[in-house]
Amino acid sequence: MSERPSFDEYFMKIAKIVATRSTCLRRHVGAVIVKDNHILSTGYNGAPKGFKHCSEVGCLREQLGVPEGQRHELCRGLHAEQNAIIQAAVFGVSIKGGTIYSTHFPCSVCAKMIVNAELKELVYLEYYPDELSQKILEESNIKVRKLEM
Repeated sequence: MSERPSFDEYFMKIAKIVATRSTCLRRHVGAVIVKDNHILSTGYNGAPKGFKHCSEVGCLREQLGVPEGQRHELCRGLHAEQNAIIQAAVFGVSIKGGTIYSTHFPCSVCAKMIVNAELKELVYLEYYPDELSQKILEESNIKVRKLEM
């Protein structure tokens, strides 16, 4: 019998499965928002509802050679963290005081949303190069942890 995963491992594995729904050409990201060890919301990166997917129309940031961590406004898609926060809002689920598990360190836009959503903790798996995001999270009261799996 295999060893039972910790809650951190369990929720991050779910975030990795959620990421498989992504249609982004650059990176597949998944996020899970949890409170009291219960899943409240999930999200993955991709185009808005009803829009053609990046896998269908291409990636403007890729075409322009935009480096990682820059010019997020050029992306037609929403990020996993954004979609998880929006999904909770659409269904009237309070995420205040929750923990967000993300397969990647958030960008600065997502970091600001995490702060304003009043999440208390961010657990991520892979680093994403966004210096402003690091500064925002350092200035916040949010606990940030990199999970080693």
